[in-house]
Amino acid sequence: MACHTRSNSFPSRSHPLASNFEEHLRKLRSSSSIFRRLTGLQDLHDCVDKVLSLPLTQQALAQEQQKKWVVRYVKLLDMSSIAKDALLQTKECVQGLLSALRRRRGDEISSEVKKFLASRKAVKKTIKKAFRNLMKACSPCNINEEHEMITMLREVETVTFTVFESLLSLIIITGPKAQSKLSGWSSLVSKLVQPKRVACEEEESNINEFEKMDVGLSSFITHKSTTSKLDNIVHVQNQLKELESSIQDLEEGLECLSRPLIKNRVSLLNILNH
Repeated sequence: MACHTRSNSFPSRSHPLASNFEEHLRKLRSSSSIFRRLTGLQDLHDCVDKVLSLPLTQQALAQEQQKKWVVRYVKLLDMSSIAKDALLQTKECVQGLLSALRRRRGDEISSEVKKFLASRKAVKKTIKKAFRNLMKACSPCNINEEHEMITMLREVETVTFTVFESLLSLIIITGPKAQSKLSGWSSLVSKLVQPKRVACEEEESNINEFEKMDVGLSSFITHKSTTSKLDNIVHVQNQLKELESSIQDLEEGLECLSRPLIKNRVSLLNILNH
């Protein structure tokens, strides 16, 4: 039976649907780039869409003891929108600062730099609040493990959290204290959902474009003389262009991912409402 065909029973691990799931999961786990992880997560959630179409999946998740887990999963999918908003807000500030740098007006540059740093602070606050809210939703709950497809969904929950954690960490981490804090959240979620945690490999660089920009601009505004600031304009412009390019790639990855996430979110909410 093909992957898109509905079934009245849960297929075994040898079934094409389960085999596709395992292949997508394997590729995602082997990805070292956040961009490839987003693509892998899109493929995985496309497969989840088919899992959620199975009548017995819907019946199992509609059971009262499973609804708490379904609510938690829906909240996790909402993290995609939070990431998209954070990227958009940062990109708008990047473009405003690039425009000011091209005009090379000292006072305007300083104002835009401060605006950028204030926006970054607000973005970090929003993301941290979202993680705290997710923590509240991640209380221990039972899930029916007798059906393999339900177990598969539990694995998707784990890997989805891991990818969003990696993405949001990329956006907000700018020092060891922040890294330690986020790792603490990750550890707590790991204990609460009791997953087979996905081994995330190191990003291609220990210092990402967001962090380099935060550090560079913080240093930029400490220069006392306008001449000193203008000497650094070309360097800052190059950093901003690299950051803008990175944001564009991440936005495209999230846009592709959002389609299956929206479908799965709707499916899960329909299950909760029946």
